[in-house]
Amino acid sequence: MDWLNILIEPLSYPFMQRAIIVSITTGFVCAILSCFLVLKGWSLMGDAISHAVLPGIVLAYLGGIPIVIGAFISGFCCSLATGYIKENCRVKEDTVMGIVYSGMFAFGLVLFSKVDTEQHLNHILFGSLLGTTKAELYQIVIIATIVSLIVLFKRKDLMLYCFDPVQAKVIGLSVRLLHYGLLAFLALTIVASLQAVGVILVIAMLIAPGIIAFLLSRRFERMLVIAVVVSISSCTFGTLISFHYSASSSACIVLIQALIFIIAQCYRLVSNYYHTTLNKKYVHTS
Repeated sequence: MDWLNILIEPLSYPFMQRAIIVSITTGFVCAILSCFLVLKGWSLMGDAISHAVLPGIVLAYLGGIPIVIGAFISGFCCSLATGYIKENCRVKEDTVMGIVYSGMFAFGLVLFSKVDTEQHLNHILFGSLLGTTKAELYQIVIIATIVSLIVLFKRKDLMLYCFDPVQAKVIGLSVRLLHYGLLAFLALTIVASLQAVGVILVIAMLIAPGIIAFLLSRRFERMLVIAVVVSISSCTFGTLISFHYSASSSACIVLIQALIFIIAQCYRLVSNYYHTTLNKKYVHTS
C-alpha cells in the first residue's frame, strides 16, 4: 500500500500530471530517434546540435519570439553549415562538428552571461520538468507527435539509409532528403526535450535508450520497442523520484538510464560468455 501511495500521490498535483505527460512524450520520441542515431553513429551529432541551439534560444528570448523557433533555426542552420563545410573541405565530419558546434555553444554562453534574465533561461540549460506550463505541454506534445509519426512512417527508408546509404541511393531513395530530414527531426526532438532535461543532458536521452536496445536485440523492430519501454519507464520513475526527494528531474532520469545501461551491458557479457562456453563444449565433444 505504501508503494502504491508513493506512485499515486504525486499524480494528485496538476504540475506532476503535466510533468508525467511531458516525460512520457519526450521519452517516446527520444527513444525512436535514438535507435537511428545509434545505427548511423550520430552520437556526436546529437550532442553537437543540443549545444548549438543555445545561441538561438538566447537571441529568440531577446527578440521576444518563441524560444522553440530560435532553437530549431539555430540547430538546423548549424547542421546545414556542417554539411556544407564537410563537402567542400578536407576536414572530417567529426572535426567540423567539434569546431562549429563548440563555437556556437561558446557564443551562446557569452550571450547567456550578458543577458539579465529571469530563471527561465537557466531551465533551458538544466531542464525544469516539474515547472512545465500548459503552453509548454501543448508545444512539446505537438512537436513530439509530429516527429514520432513521420519517423515511424518512414522508418524503413531511414533504416536503410542508416545501414547502407549507397544501397538506398541505388533503389531510388533521396539520400540527401533523408539526411537533412533526419537532422531536422533531431533538431525538433532536441527542442521538444529541452524543457524536460535541458541542453546539457538531452544527449543522454537521445543515446541511452537506443544503445540499451541495441545491446538486447538483433532486430530493428524489437530494438524500437525495447528503446521505447526503457525510455518511458526511466522518464516516469525519474520524475516520481525527483518529486519525492526534491532532486533534479533530468539528473534522476539520466541516472536511471545509466543504471539500465550497466545492467544491459552486464547481461550481454554474461550471455556472450555463456554461449561461448557452450560452443566450446559442443566442439570439444564433437
